[in-house]
Amino acid sequence: MSLDSYRIIAEPYYQPHGNEIEIFTAAYAERLPVMLKGPTGCGKTRFVEHMAWRLGRPLVTVAAHEDMTAADLAGRYLLEPQGTVWHDGPLTQAVRHGAICYLDEIVEARQDTTVVIHPLTDARRILPLEKHNEIVPAHTDFQLTISYNPGYQSAVKDLKESTKQRFLAIDFSYPPPQIESAIVVRESGADSSLADILVAIGQRSRNLQGHGLDEGASTRMLIHAGRLVRGGVPLGAAVQSSIVLPITDNPDVRAALRAAIEACMP
Repeated sequence: MSLDSYRIIAEPYYQPHGNEIEIFTAAYAERLPVMLKGPTGCGKTRFVEHMAWRLGRPLVTVAAHEDMTAADLAGRYLLEPQGTVWHDGPLTQAVRHGAICYLDEIVEARQDTTVVIHPLTDARRILPLEKHNEIVPAHTDFQLTISYNPGYQSAVKDLKESTKQRFLAIDFSYPPPQIESAIVVRESGADSSLADILVAIGQRSRNLQGHGLDEGASTRMLIHAGRLVRGGVPLGAAVQSSIVLPITDNPDVRAALRAAIEACMP
């Protein structure tokens, strides 16, 4: 089986703002598993796509969720016209054929599901398929990357220490204003003056984190606002639709957020 359809042909735009590229490149060279930690919409997934392109490896992405089972990752038997046939899951495909497997927001998965990755994250580098009575050794080029948002940690929804300590970690945050403005210009088509306003709005909203907001506006939200403005929507309405309404339903917090935003408006 070929994973050519998982290869990223065109370079995904990514603007580094630290040594994350160097760390990931060194980790891949040593086939060490990597954990990306950071808030929603700060560029974790784009970074993985960029690194897969840079390293020339297929990228198999799995969006974790609370109903995901170990079989969803590893594989299962399915009934077909010719009989019962085993089908590899996305993790097994990546392990067999040497892809980077990216488990996005891994904390959303049940802990009894995530333990399936443990044998892949130590010196064994194997994936036991108990239902198939097979042990799959990891391809030389296989590498495992996971991401999660530490802001969503709770007593019942967090990674086990036995999982965390198997990974290198790269900490992500929102870029410095100058870099974030350049990203908004590149991704939304907004001009630099509009991008600067949107970045200032994003920073004001992030100052409200812990004061009614779990998180402020992400870079992704600022890009959405810029695209709405480019499409002809007035700035105030674009910000309302792309930032204020999605980020909170609390009337008092919305009022505080609007006041912070108005201070940034021209």
